[in-house]
Amino acid sequence: MIPPSDRKSKLWSVIRVSSGNFLEMYDFMVFGYYASAIGRAFFPSGNAYLSLMLSLMTFGAGFLMRPLGAIVLGAYTDKHGRRAGLLLTLSLMSVGIFSIGCMPGYATIGLLAPLLVLVGRLLQGFSAGMELGGVSVYLSEIATPGHKGFYVSWQSGSQQVAVMFAALVGVVLSSAIPPEKMALWGWRVPLLLGCAIIPFLFRLRRSLQETDEFVARKHRPSTSDILRSLMANWRIVVIGVMMVTMTTVSFYMITAYTPTFGNSVLRLASIESLIVTLCVGASNLFWLPVMGALSDRIGRRPLLFACTILMLLTAYPAMLWLVRDPSFARLLTVELWLSFIYGSYNGAMVVFLTEIMPVDVRTTGFALAYSLATAIFGGFTPALSTFLIHVTGNRAVPGLWLSFAAVCGLLATLLATPQNVLLETRLPATVKP
Repeated sequence: MIPPSDRKSKLWSVIRVSSGNFLEMYDFMVFGYYASAIGRAFFPSGNAYLSLMLSLMTFGAGFLMRPLGAIVLGAYTDKHGRRAGLLLTLSLMSVGIFSIGCMPGYATIGLLAPLLVLVGRLLQGFSAGMELGGVSVYLSEIATPGHKGFYVSWQSGSQQVAVMFAALVGVVLSSAIPPEKMALWGWRVPLLLGCAIIPFLFRLRRSLQETDEFVARKHRPSTSDILRSLMANWRIVVIGVMMVTMTTVSFYMITAYTPTFGNSVLRLASIESLIVTLCVGASNLFWLPVMGALSDRIGRRPLLFACTILMLLTAYPAMLWLVRDPSFARLLTVELWLSFIYGSYNGAMVVFLTEIMPVDVRTTGFALAYSLATAIFGGFTPALSTFLIHVTGNRAVPGLWLSFAAVCGLLATLLATPQNVLLETRLPATVKP
């Protein structure tokens, strides 16, 4: 039995470490929600499709920096500590969000505007490359025995709070500001709000304690040691990339892309798409810890198998049903179904990924696998979906992209045999390692 004082201390540790993760995802969501307005402000052209695609490609470009950030900042964290690494990523994220939120538009400073916005996105992507891995590893190392799945699920849980908060801000602004003013300057308000909470988030993170597991380690690997270990364990990293592909494609499809898809493709009102996104965030937030806790009881792999098969069988038919007669109710139904699959899969997957990584490169390995999957597949999901719809004329084609991601996740689960993973994935709650 955990004393109440220890339970309270653990709770505050979860909140502190997840705070920066909230900021990172909040900023990414705001950019995705207002991609059309950002395109008009920084990438004006006579073609609305071209402006939107340039905006979405800039959104995706930040993900290309994630693998580099995973290696550089991950190695720093594995050597100097979880706390030091998490403070560094929050600092870099803060610079990135300021550079976009306060940047004058193309009409004011010309080509310098889109170039500086791109630099801001690349900097954010660089910091985000380690952020998810750092938070997940920290939570796994402070978790009580038998509850790793539940604890680590709050890495993704904090992202869902960001999704809900960003969507709620969007709903309020859409209700209070006319559409023409939202397109002109209103889209900056959520970004500036993110800037305003940065001092509070710094205060939370600075109070973090280093994990006992890291402090107890006698050997602190150098960068060359970490790179050699990554090369030696490349198969685990590849399996991790395939597993994360299912998560990252699903997440960006049902969150960042939903407002653009609902508004530009289904021709629904902007506020309806934002309300759906808000509901998806709440659904994700419910399913992630529930399924993370369930994975502590029944194991990770049964959930991973079930969810990838469900996604493979239902994603495209669900999208076909939606686009046949678009409505708020149908969009909400489809998104909540996909949210259930995503939350159930990710609740087991994230902790599973921390468990299969060698301890000396746990942060770097996790972050690299996550970042590669996001850079190659997930981050470009909004842009790719928009492009595929434009080329094929099939509004349901994003369902095929989800099916591809499910195949990747299913193959990875098959390849991650019991011999590759730690036995602690099914430790009973009462057993101490």
